[in-house]
Amino acid sequence: MTLSSRSLLPLLCATVTLHVVAAPMPLSAYLALEGPAPGATYAYGPAPSQYAELFVPSGPGPFPVAVLVHGGCWTKQYGGITQLRNMAGALRARGIAVWNVEYRRVDEAGGGYPGTYQDINAALDLLAARAPASKLDLQRIVAVGHSAGGQLVQWIAGRNRIAASSPLYQAQPLPIRSVVSLGGLADLRSEQALIKSSCERDLVDLTGVPSATRPDVFSDTNAAELMPNGSHTLLVTGELDTVSPPRVAHDYAARARKAGDRAEVVILPGASHYDEVAATSAAWPTVLEVIESALQSARH
Repeated sequence: MTLSSRSLLPLLCATVTLHVVAAPMPLSAYLALEGPAPGATYAYGPAPSQYAELFVPSGPGPFPVAVLVHGGCWTKQYGGITQLRNMAGALRARGIAVWNVEYRRVDEAGGGYPGTYQDINAALDLLAARAPASKLDLQRIVAVGHSAGGQLVQWIAGRNRIAASSPLYQAQPLPIRSVVSLGGLADLRSEQALIKSSCERDLVDLTGVPSATRPDVFSDTNAAELMPNGSHTLLVTGELDTVSPPRVAHDYAARARKAGDRAEVVILPGASHYDEVAATSAAWPTVLEVIESALQSARH
């Protein structure tokens, strides 16, 4: 069956399996993904990776906004923003503006903790500043992240709970309460072994080291520690995803619901970790429905 945008909204605390026939996409096909050039590119810092791409539909606006945050195991090795242009072009064709974010990764100068998170903060600050001139409706906004980007967008939803003593603290962050995590690796504390096996990543790169003022390195980096935060998280995972298997989505959703937040799991039958972000895949219509439904529920 397929699930309409309207019917997805009431499914709080539900697990949905959608029967879509799809050939699993390999990493090589993902790396070959491409899409249209952005309408504009804006730097939010001096480093080469500190920028975001803006895709705005034609028409008078104002337009709903999807913030896209790519994955790649937090490294430069596995592509990122270029591949997500494939999704950005498809969303723009549906009347959704896209803010496609690049950021410093752990193998770049200044990346990791705290720089990667500070980049996300700065990119969202710039989005808020650009919104009026670019005809963007920030009352209808969703953050969509893939893999490592799923970790970052799930973290975005809880930024308001970060302590003022943290270098990641912001007094008035742009509120984003609707999140779509595509094969996200969000729970750093609980998924340390998986992150190591899937990405060969030591968590110290993502969390920093303990200090007297910050004894728990997960307190400001782990999305699961920053709940409840009033968010609505849609965890979308390919049935054949081996980087972030369906169990990860189910476990995080259960933790979010226990904390008092809304969370749903959508499994894409026959889909791999890479089908989740490809507008050319058989899974894309389902992913699109989830994003559009999240935008509907984001209106406030």
